[in-house]
Amino acid sequence: MANVGLQFQASAGDADPQSRPLLLLGQLHHLLRVPWSHVRGKLQPRVTEELWQAALSTLNPNPTDSCPLYLNYATVAALPSRVSRHNSPSAAHFITRLVRTCLPPGAHRCILMVCEQADVFASACALARAFPLFTHRSSASRRTEKKTVTVEFFLVGQDNGPVEVSTLQCLANATEGVRLAARIVDTPCSEMNTDTFLEEIKKVGKELGIVPTIIRDEELKARGFGGIYGVGKAALHPPALAILSHTPDGATQTIAWVGKGIVYDTGGLSIKGKTTMPGMKRDCGGAAAVLGAFRAAIMQGFKDNLHAVFCLAENSVGPNATRPDDIHLLYSGKTVEINNTDAEGRLVLADGVSYACKDLGADIILDVATLTGAQGIATGKYHAAVLTNSAEWEAACVKAGRKCGDLVHPLVYCPELHFSEFTSAVADMKNSVADRDNSPSSCAGLFIASHLGFDWPGVWVHLDIAAPVHAGERATGFGVALLLALFGRASEDPLLNLVSPLGCEVDVQEGDMGRDSKRRKLV
Repeated sequence: MANVGLQFQASAGDADPQSRPLLLLGQLHHLLRVPWSHVRGKLQPRVTEELWQAALSTLNPNPTDSCPLYLNYATVAALPSRVSRHNSPSAAHFITRLVRTCLPPGAHRCILMVCEQADVFASACALARAFPLFTHRSSASRRTEKKTVTVEFFLVGQDNGPVEVSTLQCLANATEGVRLAARIVDTPCSEMNTDTFLEEIKKVGKELGIVPTIIRDEELKARGFGGIYGVGKAALHPPALAILSHTPDGATQTIAWVGKGIVYDTGGLSIKGKTTMPGMKRDCGGAAAVLGAFRAAIMQGFKDNLHAVFCLAENSVGPNATRPDDIHLLYSGKTVEINNTDAEGRLVLADGVSYACKDLGADIILDVATLTGAQGIATGKYHAAVLTNSAEWEAACVKAGRKCGDLVHPLVYCPELHFSEFTSAVADMKNSVADRDNSPSSCAGLFIASHLGFDWPGVWVHLDIAAPVHAGERATGFGVALLLALFGRASEDPLLNLVSPLGCEVDVQEGDMGRDSKRRKLV
């Protein structure tokens, strides 16, 4: 399904399904509320009302089900009727699966998505994941026709009027961000090296009227970014720290999104094996998500200062590669003894969050990373892991995940018990844990937080997306929808306001490493 144009329209119009194949998709009790008059023009003359009603009566989702209406030109598919409390009410993952398996073939196709207003955003992002952009199949290069999929929403329940133009624009920007992130993650390092990633950043900056700040190669070393420089110094394409900054008038707080952009991870001298190295082109998933979300957020009218910080490097093997036992001085001023060169993501992110704090003056710092393989064991393939110094933001991340379909589940936050795993006899800390059986995903996140300081008064959020960044061999664009939803209150867009779990003010919980309880304005 690569190279497909995705269009969101208030009305897709009527067409013979033989000329424009159709997929009708929704929960069964929602599909039953769609009047025949609304779908008649999209199904006739091939499907009668009697056949439509008969098809609905045969659907028995467990958890999903589908029924062909006319050959392979028209299909109706039912989502799960109920989901558990740790899933999204939109059943987003099932939407993606059903589109991939049930959408009829054709150059110009239509999806009629039936859902409630609250599930529109998550449903649209789930649809986008079914249409990846990257492909090098020879058949695709020979194809000249432009494929399009037109999406129309039919809303049921409260607020069931027609979808507004502003909503359609928000969906277009959000889904373009999802597909942009997925394309970057799917592209191999032979093409998506640090130079190419910087070009992607510059392209987004040009669209938004922002000139990126770029610190590269030996300048990183000279300015004290020992983490990023140390990880990437052996690669052909030098490492970089890149920043896109949006600073509107009237901003009341400063937010930094910091993305891990390891364009390829061999493991360095602590090299990965032949079965674990394939797929490491995906190690830039955090930076890709930040880029896609930043583009969409600014286009939708982000009201506060927002900085996108990209920590770019290729963890390569060569004469200049970092060795175990080397000691690096990071931007925080702290020294790190390297005991595992394959624990490189935390090194580049430590520099990134330190820069966000010291140079950008961020009040809220959120880092996104494909950080640990252990994340997939701790929270599974579908749920990202969140670690944060704020109980309120932990809850907000979980709620945002359910609202947008990028699911999230908390890790244990307990520095006083876990940070001792990094004890070093010769430096401030090591970069990898002593005991890999002691919550390694939590510990990895705490390494990053330590370079802000556990007494830092701001909000720090860490998202480990190692497993959900891909489904099988395809990238998902995970993280874009989550960032847009989590920070929706900082947008002028009503749809992003709707899916955001955050109010204007909340209590930062007392007792997180002894910080005083205070009121902190949340976006």
